[in-house]
This record gives sequence, structure tokens and C-alpha cells, in this order.
Amino acid sequence: MLYIVRHGRTKVNAAGKLLGRSDPELDEIGRKQASDLANRLGEIDLVISSPLKRTMETASYISSTVETDPRWLELDYGTLEGRSIESIDDEVWKKWRSDIHWAPDKGESLGALAIRVSEACEEIAKISKDREVVVVTHVSPVKAALAWVLGLGDGVDWKCHVSPGSSMAIKIGPYGPVLQNFNLLN
Repeated sequence: MLYIVRHGRTKVNAAGKLLGRSDPELDEIGRKQASDLANRLGEIDLVISSPLKRTMETASYISSTVETDPRWLELDYGTLEGRSIESIDDEVWKKWRSDIHWAPDKGESLGALAIRVSEACEEIAKISKDREVVVVTHVSPVKAALAWVLGLGDGVDWKCHVSPGSSMAIKIGPYGPVLQNFNLLN
């Protein structure tokens, strides 16, 4: 089984700010979410994580041995990093939501993120057929992985919510990936 999980909460994302490549640690609620996540997942054979503090800290609750993979990094928000969601101009939101190839200044497009996450998913699917594998990542890569497993276009980013500390389970079978659950918290 392949589990793709979102890291626990940080003070920055709790405040409703865009959190991409900045590197805060989990807050107290985030640590509780990480502990609950580890308990829910049980015994795991392999843990892979984005190299940022919040994901590595979440991963440490799941296993003492964690491999890093930069393909699971959060979207690079560029000049929008750290800004509150409410402070983003409506025109920027319209561009972002209508064009997966649009990127904030000095940032990354959702299309580019989808390519790197899909490549990572294809690779990890091969090793998770008969092993319990967890990927600890961020909100945008979780959504990109959801699009991959369901064979959807890249616009799914705006159509779903991913809670901090939640998990998605994907069974890799003889005919490809099958979504078992999404945004699971309990």
C-alpha cells in the first residue's frame, strides 16, 4: 500500500498564509497530528519525505529511518510566499486557477509540479506493490498525486481540500493504482 500524507500543522499555514519553500517546524497541534497519523498508519516498511523541516518532523513520528526526495517539495510560491491568501489579488487568482502553466514571479507552475510528482508516483508505485510505503509531503503534491491516481487533468488542485496530518491510501494492483481513501484523519 502507498500512503501519501500531508505534514502536520505549522503556525504559518494555521494563519492562512501561503507556505511553500519556507521552512518552519510543526506547532503543538501539528505534532499531535503527526503522532495521530503515525498511530493510524501502524508499521511501515519505507518512509520517503520532502526535505523540509515540517515534513521531516512529521516523518520522524512514523519511522526513525527516512529517505528524502526533493520531488515531494511543496509548490514554490515565489514572490507570493508567506502572503495571506486574502491578500492575493483577484486577477492573480483568476490567472492561477485558469492556467496550470502560470507561475507566480520567481515561482513554479502547477503544471511543473504535476510533472515532478507524477514521475515520483510512477517510481514509487513499483516498490509499493508489496510493501507499506509512506510519502510525507505537502498540500500541492498530495493534490497532484490524487490527479495521478485518478487519471485526472491537472486542475484538481482547486477542487479538493487536504487537511494537515491527513492521509491518502493507494493500492497498486495489476492494472495500476486504485484510490482507497482520501483526506483521512481518523
